[in-house]
Amino acid sequence: MKMQPRINELKRRHASLDDAIDGETHRPSPDQAALAELKKQKLKLKEEISVMEKA
Repeated sequence: MKMQPRINELKRRHASLDDAIDGETHRPSPDQAALAELKKQKLKLKEEISVMEKA
């Protein structure tokens, strides 16, 4: 099974979450709970990418 397409998709999702975090951070009144959830998702993706790249 080729993992590179999956890794690329995860990296796109990771970048998308980065954009969402940036957008939420720059709102006049950022939702801290939403930011925490977005950061948690981003970290989970980063860990998954790391594991797949080592395989």
